[in-house]
Amino acid sequence: MKTIGLIGGMSWESTVTYYRIINETVKTRLGGLHSAKLLLYSVDFAELETCLQTGDWQTITEKLTEAALTLQKGGADFILVGTNTMHKVVPHVQSRVAVPIIHIADATAEAIKVRNLTTAGLLGTRFTMSQDFIKTRIAQRGIGVVVPDGTDSAYIDRVIFDELCRGVVSRQSKNGYLAIIDKLAAQGADCVILGCTEIGLLVSQNDTSLPVFDTTLIHAEKAVELALET
Repeated sequence: MKTIGLIGGMSWESTVTYYRIINETVKTRLGGLHSAKLLLYSVDFAELETCLQTGDWQTITEKLTEAALTLQKGGADFILVGTNTMHKVVPHVQSRVAVPIIHIADATAEAIKVRNLTTAGLLGTRFTMSQDFIKTRIAQRGIGVVVPDGTDSAYIDRVIFDELCRGVVSRQSKNGYLAIIDKLAAQGADCVILGCTEIGLLVSQNDTSLPVFDTTLIHAEKAVELALET
């Protein structure tokens, strides 16, 4: 079994989900008392969130590079960055580490292609929805991407940072997200990407008839697939 390196803490609530899914999947695949070989580097999200608000992506790059190098030195065979938004800097981090970083958008696009779906509604932070670092990687694989309008995008972003990253899950916010998913379906989306690793705490496949692609689940299961490759 290969050793998984996970950069977490963004937020720690979704990192818990990564850890659980990875270990549950290894147990399902191997049985018995098996669990994953995993190294976790958990950052202080408050430091990075401040950089997000000021647009200081250079500091974010440096902090995540330091984390990746630490995991590499510790023996990780490959690395996951457990957040969609920070994938904006993953190409820069990858250029400075020798082990591969498994891109969350690549794993998600692969899962969508398997289902023969063509147009994804994307929910995430305002950075993920408005910038191209996730959308372009998905579009390059022949999948169209639609995003909520400005008002809905602001609502999604606020719930992520003010509620989900703080462990708050409310029925009101769930209903708001589901209403936005319905709007994306009306715009032609035949599936929806939960493009923030916390959104799966609020919305699941049981809540909508539109196929749901939870990036946290997909990313974690991809890690196990790679870890168990012979």
